[in-house]
Amino acid sequence: MKRLPSSLLNIMTSIVGTTFRIRQTVRQYFFRSISTTSRPNYAFAFDIDGVLIKGKRPILEATRALKLLNGDNPSNRTIPFVLLTNGGGVTEEEKASQISKLVNVKIDPKQVILAHSPMKSLADKYKDKRVLIVGGQKRNCYDVAKKYGFKEAVVPNDIMHWNNSSWPYSTATSDLDMLTDSAIDFEKSPIHAVMVFHDTFDWGRDLQIMLDALCSKDGILGTRKDDYSVQDVPLYWSNNDLIWSTDFPAPRLGQGAFKVTLEALYKKLTGHELKSTSFGKPHSTTYQFAERVLDTLATQPLQLQQKRNVYAIGDNPAADIKGANNYGWTSVLVRTGVFTGKDNSKEFPAKIVCQNVEEAVETIIAQEESSRK
Repeated sequence: MKRLPSSLLNIMTSIVGTTFRIRQTVRQYFFRSISTTSRPNYAFAFDIDGVLIKGKRPILEATRALKLLNGDNPSNRTIPFVLLTNGGGVTEEEKASQISKLVNVKIDPKQVILAHSPMKSLADKYKDKRVLIVGGQKRNCYDVAKKYGFKEAVVPNDIMHWNNSSWPYSTATSDLDMLTDSAIDFEKSPIHAVMVFHDTFDWGRDLQIMLDALCSKDGILGTRKDDYSVQDVPLYWSNNDLIWSTDFPAPRLGQGAFKVTLEALYKKLTGHELKSTSFGKPHSTTYQFAERVLDTLATQPLQLQQKRNVYAIGDNPAADIKGANNYGWTSVLVRTGVFTGKDNSKEFPAKIVCQNVEEAVETIIAQEESSRK
């Protein structure tokens, strides 16, 4: 193999060095643009999957972007931000720990808003009522529900243990990590509500058991109603994402796809539309919850009194961008997840489109700080 001439190597080295210096100069400009005389009255809300991570791998630019907001700049000043995701299935503390390790940036659990976080508001209504909690791995969602205050939470595995014929295509697990403390006779103890906290890992079983509860007479499993014009058992979803981004090259089906399937089956079986209440993006209740969290992160009383600009950075136009636009936040679309188009989303166009989260953060800081001069 021939060696490159020394003159060519010198030119290439010079180009690389110049590119690095330009990059450093640009970053120093952004850092210097952050005002040191007053606190910013703007904040960020980051989606997680497709913006900060893909599957179990961090997106390279995420670490630099978050460190910049955490005060890793000459001004040593922080800019408030939250992680606002339609993911979940674990506690906010666990998710904060997971993301901290992946992106190598310390995330406080107070900054984490999962799809089911706003569902805490339902705990007072259902704290002493039996609620079927669906989704997630092992008994994680059951533990989250108990932490939120749902004292009588049960999961599909409890029903399988009560009557294994409830889903005849598999057997009840004996894995202690999957079992709860529940030993209930569901012929006598009704289900008062169904809540989907996270994507289900057993579509067939969970579709069947949810339909059993929703079609039952007074919430008693194994019974069927005479009149389906009134829905007795309320149904709640933590998000409606049809698809989401992982480290697989193409998007994967999400909780929204499961919702479409359940609704179609219910309509076919009963002749009526299935009614439900949804949380997560793009629904306003989730953004209202996020605003209250951002209030707790404000470092000065003046920040609470003034209107705050919130920049929502996401990869899914149907959830992240639609929700931010509807709520009045500034939507920012990145091309590292579900959306990979060259321009903007046609159906749900964002206010700003960037290649990645680092470019988005730098662009917004420059715009915000220049408007303050």
